[in-house]
Amino acid sequence: MIKFRVQPVAALLLIVITALLMAITLVPNSLPRADNVPLAVLTHTVLFKFSAKASAEDVKAACARFLKLKDDCILPGKKRPYIVSMRGGQDNSPEGLQDGFTHGFVVQFHSAKDRDYYVNSDPAHHTSKESIASLVDKALVVDFDNGVY
Repeated sequence: MIKFRVQPVAALLLIVITALLMAITLVPNSLPRADNVPLAVLTHTVLFKFSAKASAEDVKAACARFLKLKDDCILPGKKRPYIVSMRGGQDNSPEGLQDGFTHGFVVQFHSAKDRDYYVNSDPAHHTSKESIASLVDKALVVDFDNGVY
């Protein structure tokens, strides 16, 4: 039998590295994320085809109002915003598969219940939809549970 002599510092280093690797492997969602966004379970995507008659200023203002929903949408009784994150912008894809859609947005929620309130009941969301309706020729919405295929 061959016996290896391990220096105490090397043994400690090996234990620390092993523990870190196990932590990274076993608990990936507990690590800090680059965007500092809490983990969401439901993603709501919205594509808009803005009317050719809509001015660039009107489109920009409509997009700003839509993105402001992140702070304006409040659950009754909670007194705080419930949208986890909201991002969007103008299309810049080189693929040519946009089918006329000019802008896209990604909204993340903690639950389907939060999304359902947003879609069906939230007064700030309904006001926003009404304010941009005359500027939008078409909208497309796709929602999905993250990681469910």
